Amino acid sequence: MAKRSAPEVNAGSMADIAFLLLIFFLVTTTVEKDKGILRSLPQIEPPSDDPVIIKQKNLFTVLLNKNDQLLVEEEQMEVKDLRQAAIDFLDNGGSTDASGNNCDYCQGARNPSSSDHPDKAIITLQHDRETSYGKYIEVQNELVAAYNVLRNREAKRLYNTTFTKMMADKDDVYYQGDVDKLKERIDVIKDLFPLKLSEAEPKSN
Repeated sequence: MAKRSAPEVNAGSMADIAFLLLIFFLVTTTVEKDKGILRSLPQIEPPSDDPVIIKQKNLFTVLLNKNDQLLVEEEQMEVKDLRQAAIDFLDNGGSTDASGNNCDYCQGARNPSSSDHPDKAIITLQHDRETSYGKYIEVQNELVAAYNVLRNREAKRLYNTTFTKMMADKDDVYYQGDVDKLKERIDVIKDLFPLKLSEAEPKSN
């Protein structure tokens, strides 16, 4: 009686299936990307031999200690009140300069002991090395938000739109308007309230 040979399994199609599964996982798998914080740095000023003299009233000092406590102009403050305090400082327009350097668009209290003009107003932020990262970013966001509030107000007054919308349109590849004109308007708003946020080196106790 003849001995039967064992049946063989055709494994050729298994390689095709494995290849298709590999392609499927490569296409459908998402790779986690590192996320950062979007910040627009101020333009670098050209070097000058003349020392820049800054009046103390044109400086808005914000300190954040190792216990995440906020000290603004040497007074303790809650983070929720920081934005309005920064707005009041930037929008003060307290100059009474007879040369015409007054801020005619400022709507602040025009306190003579506060900032003269948005172009001269500087916010300085300093933190301790042990300050938590989350609290530092929270404070920084509130300060940047103060600039955005004022820029939105002026964009609404001049162009019947918001500065936030203008920036979004500038980055929109499908924007149908005049991009050059849009950029000019954005520069106008930035000149009205220039972002002058100085982040000092952290200190150690």
